[in-house]
Amino acid sequence: MKARLFIAVATVAALMPSPALAWGKTGHRVVAAIADTQLSGLARAHVRELLGYGESLDEAANWPDEMRAAPGEFWQKTATPWHYVTLNGIIYDHAPPEGDALEALAHFKAVLRDPKSSLADKQLALRFIVHLVGDLHQPLHVGKCCDRGGNDIKVSWFGKPTNLHAVWDSQLVDDQQLSFTEMAAKLERHISDRDLITWWDINPRDWISESAEYRERIYAAIPPVKKATGKKRKKGEAPLPDLSYSYLYKFTPLVEQRLKQAGIRLAAYLNDIYSEPQPLPPESAR
Repeated sequence: MKARLFIAVATVAALMPSPALAWGKTGHRVVAAIADTQLSGLARAHVRELLGYGESLDEAANWPDEMRAAPGEFWQKTATPWHYVTLNGIIYDHAPPEGDALEALAHFKAVLRDPKSSLADKQLALRFIVHLVGDLHQPLHVGKCCDRGGNDIKVSWFGKPTNLHAVWDSQLVDDQQLSFTEMAAKLERHISDRDLITWWDINPRDWISESAEYRERIYAAIPPVKKATGKKRKKGEAPLPDLSYSYLYKFTPLVEQRLKQAGIRLAAYLNDIYSEPQPLPPESAR
């Protein structure tokens, strides 16, 4: 998991189109932007030292998804399971042999605290942490066995075929047609002091259990399939549960809550890592 082995790959892949995954680009940037407002001075200094002044947390947030298009075993195989966890109940048990998001998060935390880690290793670790905290707050990244986090549950979104995971990754967030800065500012205005105190939690197992509970509500809310009303389906095409305005009304508050919580928890996680000054790598990020 050494970043320096993949620098050449990263340079090439930066020019490749990126897939829409996890919270989608908007959601991950919102999480990072909210976190940035809650960083301690020490954590902010370490982040700047690693990323340099030219890259903000919100820019780093989508990098692990963008790199999934890169060739090579690391990005095509090793890192793939790090974006989610799978459990059938609500209590996390253990990681599978290939690893998962929780195991990766612990690994990258150790990398940031390891005085022997190179600058490239620490940069990769920081970008993954920013991303994975967001992933674990998306309820369908805490998946049940055998349906790939809702990717295999076919639905329609305002009449257009898609899947349940995609609805939660992007459609619910992007429906408001706000930029990530606009959405982050809107959500920040609605984070109370009580919210900040209540949500300040650095234990990823708590976040996972929350997501698993919400996941069950999401599955239970899939509406029954209605008979077609005038629109003809292709031969052999099955009718799909249609998600539209009532679904937006029901779940937009939960989406906003999870984005706010993820931002607060990301700040808490980084502030904990940098509760004391950490040794800096010899290379400069500037």
